[in-house]
Parts: sequence; C-alpha cells; structure tokens
Amino acid sequence: MKYATFSLPSDPRPRLGAVQGDRIVDVPSFATLLDLIDAGPPAWKRTADQFRSAPSGGHPVKDVRLHAPIPRPRKNVFCLGLNYVSHMKESSAARGREAKIPAVPVIFSKAPTTVAGPYDPVPWDRAATEQVDYEAELGVIVGVGGKNITRAKALRHVFGYTAINDVSARDAQLKHMQWFKGKSLDGFCPMGPLVVTADEFGDPQNKRLQLRLNGETRQDANTKDMIFPVDVIIEWLSRGMTIEAGDVIATGTPQGVGLGRTPPEYMNDGDVMETEVEGIGVLRNRLEALK
Repeated sequence: MKYATFSLPSDPRPRLGAVQGDRIVDVPSFATLLDLIDAGPPAWKRTADQFRSAPSGGHPVKDVRLHAPIPRPRKNVFCLGLNYVSHMKESSAARGREAKIPAVPVIFSKAPTTVAGPYDPVPWDRAATEQVDYEAELGVIVGVGGKNITRAKALRHVFGYTAINDVSARDAQLKHMQWFKGKSLDGFCPMGPLVVTADEFGDPQNKRLQLRLNGETRQDANTKDMIFPVDVIIEWLSRGMTIEAGDVIATGTPQGVGLGRTPPEYMNDGDVMETEVEGIGVLRNRLEALK
C-alpha cells in the first residue's frame, strides 16, 4: 500500500489517505499515519485489504496538497552519516582527512521541527548559515518498536519507506564541531511524498536514489552501496535503546553533495532540489531565502 498525508483546498486539515494510481482516498478509520502505525500489524492488514478491494474514488492527487507523511514526528529523526563509501571518501577529501570506513554506524539526529512537506519551500535563514547543501536519502518508518533487535528480525519492525532530503548547513556543522545544529534548521528535512509499506516496497537494498539541482543530476546511486544496510542500522540503533513505532530513520546519502565538489558548491536562493527514490516518488523543494 501507499499512504500519504493530504489536505484539500476547501479543508486545510491534514488527513490520512491511501494512494491508488493517480487518486487518493480518505482512510476514515485513522486520523493520521501515526494512528495507523500505532494500531499494529493486524490493523495494517485490514486497512490494506479494505483499500485494495475498494472501488476507485476519492480525489485526484494533483488537486490536493501533500504534506510530510508524518508532519511532526514524536522524536528527532534518526540519521546515518557516512553510510556510502563514495560519500565517505568525498566528505573526507573535502576536509583534508584520510578516508576511513566506520566500524559502526555513525548516528546523529535532526529536530522534529525540520520536517517539511514534499513540495514545500525550504526556508533559508542567512543569519544561521551561508552554506546550504542537499542529501538524497531513503527514509525508514518504524512500525513495531523494540530493543536489542537482531539483524535477522530487523525488517519485521519496518512499517514502510519514504524519501528524505537531509538538507544541511555545512558551516554550522563546522562551527559547532558536531552535526546536530547544522542538520536541524527549520524546514531542513523535506519528506514524502508517500510512504510505501514494506511488503509493497520490497528489498530496500536495491533502490535507485537521485537528486537533481535545477534539473542537473548531482546524485545518482543505489541503496545496495550502503555500508550499513537497513537491517544492520536497526540492529545497532536498537542496541541498548528502545526504538518506537513511528520513529523515522534517514539512512545516509551517496556521493555528489555540494560539499564534495571541487571547489565546494552550495545552493543559492531559488534553487530547486528534486529528490527521487525508486518506488516512492519525487520531492520537489525550492530554497527560499528569508527576507
């Protein structure tokens, strides 16, 4: 199944919808995607069966506003750094350091206030940063919480997958000597446009990732190139720490970010980022400097 959070021109209240082709149908049993996730696997199956067999109806997707699937996560978005060898090498070269593959996943987070819709503008507060960069990533939505989850069982804990752009303030990362602040400016986590359930999405380690800036391809890779695949990420993230239903995980970005270019190339006011994950769709976000 494919789910989205949407609103209508006549009713700005976000609600949960099931996407069927080019139409989106209200899911009246659950107000939000988090409500559906919280209801557990039996409810997921009942809801999927209901909408797979339901006649088409609802609203044309082109006539609705799509919001982030989870507009306000309950917790920080968990993120992976340096999870593709290609990006790890270009990031190390940009900082004049020797590239070294991490022995364990490099985990940080983004504040919930970073989350933005799939077509929302990304606000650029120039008092906070002058070096805004993009990062195309596969997002994972946890469906069943747990602690000390084994790799063999990790994917059973996934509800579905989405696309994420881990927008980053590179100068703020450097100034603060860690990544949280530079990753957590308002609107710096566009997400969506859909969540595709794990059963429909298939193997998360064989999906193409792309990012286009003003129509020019800057990132083009496959999730098979992750250093730590999704099941290993969940195993490490849950080690000694409970992950919960509705948690969001951004799994890292491949090479091609602005930081890694020679010389580095950061974005300008009005630049348009298109973040695409195979099987999910495209985010389209314009960087807009605040006045």
